[in-house]
Amino acid sequence: MGKVKILVVEDEIIIADDICNILSKLGYDALDPVINYTEAIEAIEKYQPDLAILDIQLAGSKDGIDLAWKIKEDYEMPFIFLTSNADPATVERAKKVTPPAYLVKPFNKDDLYTSIEMALYNYSSSLEISKSATTANKDIIIKDAFFIRSNNLFHKVKFVDITYVKAEHVYVEIYTNANQKHLSRGSLIDFPKKLPDNFFRTHRSFIINLYYLDAINYLYVIVDGTEVPIGKNYRNELLKRVNIE
Repeated sequence: MGKVKILVVEDEIIIADDICNILSKLGYDALDPVINYTEAIEAIEKYQPDLAILDIQLAGSKDGIDLAWKIKEDYEMPFIFLTSNADPATVERAKKVTPPAYLVKPFNKDDLYTSIEMALYNYSSSLEISKSATTANKDIIIKDAFFIRSNNLFHKVKFVDITYVKAEHVYVEIYTNANQKHLSRGSLIDFPKKLPDNFFRTHRSFIINLYYLDAINYLYVIVDGTEVPIGKNYRNELLKRVNIE
């Protein structure tokens, strides 16, 4: 199950290491922390984190607010401001970036968890990425993945890893190439709108990822070793899609 990948930008190494240790205990994927604007941009480019925690008062010519503007303009990811005793002018600058969440020093494990979950939720809501982000029980779509809520965490499921999707009562079952199954509350009616073009609905209860299509006949397809039915209303379009006349 994919973890939410988090970058910590903090020039006080002890604090940075402490945050990363807490992140790991909470079940997140904590990248090696960085200490300034330049290192942060390099880490974002290289590792493509899902979220960044930014100390406002970084050393150097560019601080955490400058970094937040760069992230907001050039990268599709939420961020959290880490603050302590900032002066009024700095606070006003920070407010203009409209961060999805704040984390105030000193903080504890629960504060960190709440800030991260709020940042993911608020960011997705502000961009209107998915209607499913309207309540805390729904899932989030950011960049190339679902973040499916389970056990008090949003777990990352990349589109590229999904083999097929199945409707099951009030849930949608999402199957991956690692033989994992994830549950998302909802129906299959609007689900295709959330997926890339390589996904195709073969049946009223199934959507497949064409990249994992192994074999096909007029009754069913084999997707990553699993037999998935083809409904008659979808058969002709599917056969055209895969160049079978």
